[in-house]
Amino acid sequence: MSKSGNGRPPLVADKRVARTQRPKPKAKPSARRARKKPARKRGNIVVRMFRGLVGWIIRLIWRLAWRGAVVMALIFGLAVFYYFSQLPPVNQLLDARTRGSVTMTDRNGEVFAWRGEQFGGQITADTVAPVLRDAVVATEDKRFYQHFGISPRGIASAIRINMREGRGPLQGHGGSTITQQVAKLMCLGKPYDPNSGQSESEYEAECRAGSMWRKIKEMPFAVAMEIKYSKDEILTIYLNRAYLGAGARGFEAASQRYFGKSAAEVNAAEAAMMAGLLVAPSRYAPTSNLQRAQDRASLVLGLMADQGYITAIDAEVARAAPAELSAAAEARAGGYFADWVMDRGPSFLMRDTTEDVIIRTTFDQHIQLAAEEALRSVFDAKVREGSNAQAAIVVMSADGAVRAMVGGRRFKGVAGQFNRAIMANRQTGSAFKPFVYATALELGYRYNDRVMDAPLTIDIPGSGPWSPQNYTKDYRGEVTLTEALAMSLNTPAVRISEAVGRDNVRRVAEDFGIESDLAVGPALALGTSESTLIEMTGAYAGILNGGSSVRPYGITELKLLGDDLPLMGQEGGMGERVISEGAARQLIYMMNQVVEVGSGRRAKLPDREAAGKTGTTQAARDAWFLGFSADYVAGVWMGYDDNTPLKGVTGGGLPAEIWRETMIRLHQGLPARPLPMIDPVEMARPAPARAPVVEHRRDTVTDRIILDVLQTILGGGNR
Repeated sequence: MSKSGNGRPPLVADKRVARTQRPKPKAKPSARRARKKPARKRGNIVVRMFRGLVGWIIRLIWRLAWRGAVVMALIFGLAVFYYFSQLPPVNQLLDARTRGSVTMTDRNGEVFAWRGEQFGGQITADTVAPVLRDAVVATEDKRFYQHFGISPRGIASAIRINMREGRGPLQGHGGSTITQQVAKLMCLGKPYDPNSGQSESEYEAECRAGSMWRKIKEMPFAVAMEIKYSKDEILTIYLNRAYLGAGARGFEAASQRYFGKSAAEVNAAEAAMMAGLLVAPSRYAPTSNLQRAQDRASLVLGLMADQGYITAIDAEVARAAPAELSAAAEARAGGYFADWVMDRGPSFLMRDTTEDVIIRTTFDQHIQLAAEEALRSVFDAKVREGSNAQAAIVVMSADGAVRAMVGGRRFKGVAGQFNRAIMANRQTGSAFKPFVYATALELGYRYNDRVMDAPLTIDIPGSGPWSPQNYTKDYRGEVTLTEALAMSLNTPAVRISEAVGRDNVRRVAEDFGIESDLAVGPALALGTSESTLIEMTGAYAGILNGGSSVRPYGITELKLLGDDLPLMGQEGGMGERVISEGAARQLIYMMNQVVEVGSGRRAKLPDREAAGKTGTTQAARDAWFLGFSADYVAGVWMGYDDNTPLKGVTGGGLPAEIWRETMIRLHQGLPARPLPMIDPVEMARPAPARAPVVEHRRDTVTDRIILDVLQTILGGGNR
């Protein structure tokens, strides 16, 4: 457009600027100064640096933590996978004993004793009584069916309890789940190796170790089991492998051991008692302390009620009728006998057996209880309280079958205790004299032959003169052999022994079964030799059976569990004849007079004939009474283990009373039978002209020759 003529500028609108592009008005200098921020102080920079450092450290820790957690999880997973791959089928884990068991039955086939680790047979969580399964879960792991093998809550609770009670965090309560306990029982899959040089007790101690490292190793093993097995399978392993005291391994064995029934048949009280054993099997074993076991069971019943397994009423009913032991378990009879039997058989089938062995024995529980009650009643009535005097009893049949054995006044229920019936070698005293007279009768003497009871001195080469005396210190002159034995006179016994020959006496005693070393001097006749109670009782059994030796025995049959054919057996212990039946019948009559009119009158039975002999050693360190009826032979010894002299006790005193009380009890219900002895009335005839046994003061060669000639002429037998 051209300019106008008047020179005015063209009419053009002012250029508009967008609002956003408009420049802001400049602030006045005073305003700029007012809005300017103040300068930061130097200390704020330090705070900033510190915060940055802390943040960096936290981020570093976080990076390390999650990476470490990933590594630990990977290691844990590998451990779980390793254990998982090593776990065998469940049925291979139920019986993990390294040794077998020995079960003993009595003469009637009833179980009375167990040795070794008893395994009652495989059971499952489904086959046991439901109340037993519930009792175990309630007692040991109430969240068993909810957790995955590990219970952090349980471990934390256990640590808190242990610390509160002043113990270390892992000492006492372990907080282990049932699965972890199974891992411990399995020793994390490591079986015992007898060739490792480690004893079985050391191995088990290692498996039970409660260290932190052990706990850590248990965890992946427990998780592996939870993956491999079902809950019921894990519980099945536990029910079979747990030790429950008294040699019982597993709940089936424990149920049979304590209650005489299967684990499928137990009631709530019995189930609670067995579940209560898991915390401390030896302490709470009912055979050790029944009341303590019942108290523990009451607590378990409370746990079951609290967790809803039984009602409060059910718990009270069970408490009102607590579990009781079976007759065999309650009696605990035969402990000493069982120990003796274990030493009689081959080691590989007894003490070191890897199999389950069943032994049928000669044991009679009725006779055992009779002997124990007799011993207890006499000691309670006649012996001062607190006395340490001991006593032992053996009862057997005439063929040597041992029916009962009491090895001491107190059997504590622990195998291997000192058994005075078989282990104590003690001087026999006058209880040895029947073998002197047995020798004489076998060589032709008669029960009514006469012998002098008068002072006697024998010169023993190397020792000098020896003069035996009677217990009463007086002498009766000429007496019959029967009177000499009945009154336990010493000088007649020595004269007879010297007349028939010590070697002959020694041989007769040995043939009757006395295997201990016998004295060689003239004091042999007075029982200065030592022997055991079972040897002496067996020798007396030989007299009762008519003069044949016996070897005491206790095993009649031995077989493996499940087998029908026995591996070994025995029907009797009769051996060779030692003296004639006629001599034995005379000797039995002579021993009957000991009980009827002699030193053993306190042993006389009220309803049947009995025969026996007393024995008291020098200074009364040992007191014996051994004898028999027509049915049984019994021997009693009394004394102190440290050879302290007895005060006021002889063989015709307390031992005779214990013998009598035993025989009265064991013969209850048995008809009386006569002893196999002579009738002196029928045998009455004039005795042959036989001079009394010649006394000699010096045992010289000349005296020996003269004595031999006189005995030969008069028919007195051999020297």
